[in-house]
Amino acid sequence: MYHAEERLIGDGAKNQAPMNPANTVFDAKRLIGRRFSDSNVQEDMKLWPFKVIQGPDDTPKIVVTYKGQEKEFLAEEISSMVLGKMKETAEAYLGEVVKNAVITVPTYFNDLQRQATKDAGTIAGLNVIRMINEPTAAAIAYGLDNKSDIAGKINVLIFDLGGGTFDVSVMTIEEGGIFEVKAVAGDTHLGELCKSVNPDEAVAYGAAVLASKLSVRNTPIPTSRSKQYYTAYDNQTAVDIRVYQGERSKSTDNHLLGTLSISGIPPAPKGVSGVMVCFEIDANGILTVTAGNISTGKVEKLTITNANGRLSKEEIEKKVKEAERYKYEDQEFKKKADAYNALEDCLYKAKNKIKNCKVRSEILKEMEKAIAETTKWLTDNQAAPFAELQLKMVHLEFVCKPLF
Repeated sequence: MYHAEERLIGDGAKNQAPMNPANTVFDAKRLIGRRFSDSNVQEDMKLWPFKVIQGPDDTPKIVVTYKGQEKEFLAEEISSMVLGKMKETAEAYLGEVVKNAVITVPTYFNDLQRQATKDAGTIAGLNVIRMINEPTAAAIAYGLDNKSDIAGKINVLIFDLGGGTFDVSVMTIEEGGIFEVKAVAGDTHLGELCKSVNPDEAVAYGAAVLASKLSVRNTPIPTSRSKQYYTAYDNQTAVDIRVYQGERSKSTDNHLLGTLSISGIPPAPKGVSGVMVCFEIDANGILTVTAGNISTGKVEKLTITNANGRLSKEEIEKKVKEAERYKYEDQEFKKKADAYNALEDCLYKAKNKIKNCKVRSEILKEMEKAIAETTKWLTDNQAAPFAELQLKMVHLEFVCKPLF
């Protein structure tokens, strides 16, 4: 909170809020990593006593009056003030400088919100070594507090009901403190402070335990998947890789996260030169896509943290529903796309093999005619239905039987 002559954080700000509501800022989690035009932000603004305006690139800015002048702050700056205060409190208690931290975030936070929270930690002078979901942190604390009660493997449902957030985790806890997260969910507009336990303390305790395990290594444990792709045509020297998020079979029906390009691929026949693409999600939920030229070793990297990046929880749910609704359409599209690609590959092989094929001249002319006609037909009928593509494939294979 910004008083006329000073800045108050924590209990001091809370105690003076009724006397100075317009300059008392809270709910930074509901703003961080979002855009001013976001429907959630617009709804929340109706309930906040402080002023929020639209900044550059549609970023929301909080406006307060301090020492007679209006000041504008990003949500990251507000969060950094809170984190800075916690850093000071921890240093006073421990009697030493605090550099590293594990920060907890609501389950529903997307990439942009997580990255913005990490930025807030950096602004506060902290090295954020990991970000974990708040109910997961609470579960870690629960498991340690109840070690003697755990025999074998137990299933635990963690409700993290706090001020302005509501998160749930389903976990298994085994003897020896082994935790496995099975599922997480959350909603920013549900729940209120639970008096029977102190959720803030449980979450902070869980984060602290995890931090003690990470401080030595200071590296996150990533989840990744790699796949190798090959050139689509002869002498191809560059590849554009578009990264989408969604459930649809057709790439353009999904949400484009970003694009990266690989160049300098040595000229070679179709399907010879390759590119290795790796998708990696780090412990903070940030997606990084790496593409490497297998021949040259050149690597390009794309980190999805921008405003046009990953989808929000609501957008993901919408995409899943769309995928269910269009499931049949997607299956038909995939079937047609596979048939088109198969016919294209068949033509490519036929064109290469006919050069060295030794058959009677009339048979050779018939095969050349079939290849030329099918090539022209495929160029002119890229939207042809599955049945026609299959018919063309059967005809080509029949006429060019000596080649296969």
